[in-house]
Amino acid sequence: MALRAALLAALLLAPAAARAALEPAACPAGLPAGTECFRGRDAQGAFVTAARPPGAHGGLVVHSHGGPRLDAPTAATADEDLLRFREFLSEGWSWVQSSRRRGGFGVAMGGEDTEAARRLYVARFGPPALTVAHGQSYGALVTALLLERHNEPGPDGRRPYDAALLTSGVLAGATRAYDMRMDLRAAFQAICGTHPGPEEEPYHLALGLPEEARMTPADLRARLEGCTGGAAPTPAQAAAARALSAASRVPERALAGHLNWATFGFRDVARHVTQGRPAFGNDGVRYADPALDARIPRFAADPEARAALAADADPTGRTGALPTLVLHGAGDATAFVEHAAAYAATRAAAGTGGSLAALFADEVEHSKMSAPLYPAALALLAEWARGGPRPGHAALAARCAAMQSRHPGECRLMPEGWAPQPWEARVNAPR
Repeated sequence: MALRAALLAALLLAPAAARAALEPAACPAGLPAGTECFRGRDAQGAFVTAARPPGAHGGLVVHSHGGPRLDAPTAATADEDLLRFREFLSEGWSWVQSSRRRGGFGVAMGGEDTEAARRLYVARFGPPALTVAHGQSYGALVTALLLERHNEPGPDGRRPYDAALLTSGVLAGATRAYDMRMDLRAAFQAICGTHPGPEEEPYHLALGLPEEARMTPADLRARLEGCTGGAAPTPAQAAAARALSAASRVPERALAGHLNWATFGFRDVARHVTQGRPAFGNDGVRYADPALDARIPRFAADPEARAALAADADPTGRTGALPTLVLHGAGDATAFVEHAAAYAATRAAAGTGGSLAALFADEVEHSKMSAPLYPAALALLAEWARGGPRPGHAALAARCAAMQSRHPGECRLMPEGWAPQPWEARVNAPR
């Protein structure tokens, strides 16, 4: 631990010119035995972490983590995801990941920093035999934009990325992805009336919080539980939770997480992308309960703010014929599975739908589904990128089953041919 702390401290203090390289470093505990780790910083100051397992087969996973994480990044930011997806290392894949140059929202920035991490890896180890971009959750949106903006062929005619794996992805694009959170904020104000409270100055709900506000996540949780009762609700509080869920289309078990992002995440979008203007609104939304619909406060999005957010974080689908595999849990309550349908429509409109495959697990988890699903999906994607067949549910089920002896876990998949409903059927309809 002392060695690792010393190495991380040295990275923090090193001048920028000396940091733009990957150097040997201690690995976080829990990786496959014999894994070698490397750390550095790119020209923008983002921390970069790479890992190479024993017996590496030449394939590289360029990972983009979820979030966005609002705290300032550190040299250990990548360790959480490196450990979460250690199955890739166990199957011989090398790994590189950027912490991103700052915390907070910024999809275009995230793509730039991810590409910078890949370049540092190549500068140290040479071109991989196969490079797969992997994005998880919000990181899948970062990866989708990365493929559109940073995958042009080089002088040798080869593109930086050969394929992409998008897991539990927020792929509808940021101007749509948080619609249910705007609905939740508005419904919370109508039903609970405590965000802001009656003693507080009013503020535009789509801005999350005023910059000067001192609310903490614990404070917000207390306001939610004061309204819904938490684990021991009264009948009135249970009714409030049901009403919040019905108005926002967010399952009750996920209300706290979505309200948290509709507070601190919305403020962060306004801070980093829209110059303090609201990019979200609900002035054209029709809520199912007519009585609630009549009293929910209405807020309008600023057109320029919405355009700025779209420019930063809405995919166009113009990826070229890049094999792309979407893997999503059908019961994901954080990033609804309809994100996959939205992205499929985007790719189809761009004429790149033929290089997109989507597979769906019978899972409710968001941050990590069953362990063998990930290396199984990656193996099928690699075969597709090398000219093999387009992955299907039957192939994933068979490959997942073959992985279970090395990566214990279930292989629960939706039936072949199952597909989510369109995005527009999952969110509240406009008036």
